[in-house]
Amino acid sequence: MTKYRILSISIVILGVSLGFIMNNQAAEGETTQTPATKTSNIATAYSVSVVTASKQNVSNKLSLIGTIAANNDVVILSETNGRVIKVNAEIGEYKQAGSILVEVDAELKEANYKTAQLSYDKAKKDLERFESLYKDNSISESQIEQARWSFQAAEAQYIVARRQLKDTKITTPISGIITSRLVDIGSMVMGAPQATVIANVVDISKLKVKINVGEKDVFKLNIGDKVQVTTDVYPSASFEGKIASIAAKGDEAHTYPVEVRMENSKQYPLKAGMFGRVNFTQKNQRSNIIIPREAVVGSVKNAKVYVVKNNIVQLRSVSVGSESGTNVEIVSGLSEGEVIVVNGKNNLKDNASVVVRNK
Repeated sequence: MTKYRILSISIVILGVSLGFIMNNQAAEGETTQTPATKTSNIATAYSVSVVTASKQNVSNKLSLIGTIAANNDVVILSETNGRVIKVNAEIGEYKQAGSILVEVDAELKEANYKTAQLSYDKAKKDLERFESLYKDNSISESQIEQARWSFQAAEAQYIVARRQLKDTKITTPISGIITSRLVDIGSMVMGAPQATVIANVVDISKLKVKINVGEKDVFKLNIGDKVQVTTDVYPSASFEGKIASIAAKGDEAHTYPVEVRMENSKQYPLKAGMFGRVNFTQKNQRSNIIIPREAVVGSVKNAKVYVVKNNIVQLRSVSVGSESGTNVEIVSGLSEGEVIVVNGKNNLKDNASVVVRNK
């Protein structure tokens, strides 16, 4: 009897133990599978901000910054050797063309000039006398040829001496303002081949604006087209100019030098070396889609945008036209009214889910 009771109790204990173990295994299995199942069912949605593509009128307006240059900028060099004895030029002073800026000691050159002039005058009179005698057949042909040669040699020496004397008075070839003077009284100057720089004179009665235009825009320009020039110095003033030249050859950056000329203003005087913004405007206008530049993925030459539809994005290739400030023109690949991602596109991929923050 006792044996049967002990056996029954043992069986009951064994059954409870087995049930407890099986229950724990089931719970552990459920715990292990639940996170995996939940993880597989979670879809990541990226938060983005968007804009709606809309059409706007696009004008062929081009605005570029260039450097304002003087109409004429001349570096004046010495053509003689000697010591400076007189200076007639001050920085900032206006000089008419032909005005003497610096005088160099001319004592020896003046003496050479007088000697050459006397020789020239004598040779000229001798030639006239010999020509008269030759007509009367009083002298031979060789004698008249010798007289002609002597006259030509004397004339050449006279021209050289006269030029050397003239070079001692250094003048400005243009009317303009002296921007620098590099010699003073007592300075020694030299001529070619190592000519001394005397001064710099600029003519700013007319001005040139030099700019570089990209190959995409340069063909829209024509010589004679009117432009408007503005500066930071006079924000409210606008200066009218015309395209004077367009280079036929570009540089390594594929830009073409363009020169605009304009009159300097008395009311708003400009100086050489300033920056000027040149505004080119063509008559033709067109209507195309305009979007922010930051919405473009990649470079402008290989542009793409993320288009949002039903909270799913699609990466689409587009063709970019002109750029204006922070916006770009879309020529093809995008329709008016479509929604595109502006911010939050860094982690996006094609067909990714998104949550739109604003439109």
